[in-house]
Amino acid sequence: MAEGTDSEYAQLPRHIHMLGAGGAGMSGAARLLARRGHVVTGQDREASPFTRVLDEEGIPLVVGASDAAHLPLKANLVARSAAVPDDDPQVAAALERGLSVIKYAELIGRLTPPGRTLATAGTHGKTTTSWMLHGALSASGGPQPGALVGGLHAEHRTNAVPGDPGGWFSVEACEYDRSFLHLAPTGAIVTNVEADHLDCYGSFDGLIKGFCRFVNAVDPDGLVVLGSEVPDCVADAVRGRVWRLGKELQVELLAETRGIFRTRLRGPGWATPAFELSVPGRFNVENAALAVGLAVGAAGVTPAGAARGVAEYPGVGRRFESWGKHGGVSLVHDYAHHPTEVRVTMEAARRAFPNKQMHVLFQPHQASRTARLMDDFIECLRGLDRVVVADVYGARKHIDRRSGADAKTLVTKLRLAGLDAHCGGSPAKSGEVFAAGLTSDSVGFVLGAGDIDGIREDLTHAVALRFASQR
Repeated sequence: MAEGTDSEYAQLPRHIHMLGAGGAGMSGAARLLARRGHVVTGQDREASPFTRVLDEEGIPLVVGASDAAHLPLKANLVARSAAVPDDDPQVAAALERGLSVIKYAELIGRLTPPGRTLATAGTHGKTTTSWMLHGALSASGGPQPGALVGGLHAEHRTNAVPGDPGGWFSVEACEYDRSFLHLAPTGAIVTNVEADHLDCYGSFDGLIKGFCRFVNAVDPDGLVVLGSEVPDCVADAVRGRVWRLGKELQVELLAETRGIFRTRLRGPGWATPAFELSVPGRFNVENAALAVGLAVGAAGVTPAGAARGVAEYPGVGRRFESWGKHGGVSLVHDYAHHPTEVRVTMEAARRAFPNKQMHVLFQPHQASRTARLMDDFIECLRGLDRVVVADVYGARKHIDRRSGADAKTLVTKLRLAGLDAHCGGSPAKSGEVFAAGLTSDSVGFVLGAGDIDGIREDLTHAVALRFASQR
């Protein structure tokens, strides 16, 4: 695949060392840098599917606790994820050497091509919509688009695509750590805005102001496409054109089969033909509409081509990802970790698996978020047949210092609400508890954005053995 030229991007030194390199975004950035001819090395605390991909591509990576000795002597720049603390040994060693240490937020600002970057932001749906947008852009007939997205494309098994020189670039713009404020895109999507990452913003009002700053940075000759529930003040902050779902963009639902929707989208002076998505969920209809809208309105893709590109999108790893059917019991994993994500995922599940009992293994994400959203978690889990709650995942522990809630507290409150709920303990132990309670007429959903996906092999094996013994 062709690489971009140096003149297209902000200048970066030759040897870049990456801390937290196994993260969803950081690993994608590492791959783009390597494709552009940089020497890339890195370190991460734990192995993951992302670290395995880097290893397969020949990018040297140390897995384990950080040590100053891991910093290469010839490194020119250190980039770190938000999860890497200020007192990390390699950060300290780099500063002692006089090297610049930048965060991922600044790095992506330098990696995206000026004048051709289309960014997708929002509390939910960023990853899916970013890949849908890339699919829509691929139908333009021009240079192939690039992408940097925080999730592996289900078919291509990648989170980064270099793209051709002169091609558009789809980037997932995360609000955490105010990363998206380092971008100045030609066009943008905001899927939705809900109270999250308040450890960064202090309040919901602060978060909304962050999104206002993000859209205000979009080129005034470009386009911003907004989801139906984005606050009006975000639209008011846009300097150029705005298309809003439910106003300038109108979705027509035509049919549904087990959670898969057939739809048509109308925009200002244009309309797509009818098209059917390949991924389930009413929420994905909105994601698709936003992607088609930006591709048509900002990049000039034909409505038919953009719709075709979105319809062919096969999904992304950790989003309604099938873990197979074992002894008649289907297992599905989803990254959902916010109450809204859990709710819409389970709504899609009921459409996809009608008349099945819904069993969920849930790994909460961050103790402070679990405490703040406790009532919402109870509400979104209330209608399930059984819930096993794993220990709270504690990424960014150096940041998440506010008072929080643990799994036991959530389980106690779920039981008071009348739900069959159980404490699972560690991810491995939770998988055992979960498998033991599954029934032949149930579907098992594993939800969470932490390391809960690491139990896949053991869980599928346990479920297969359990139901094989009942034949």
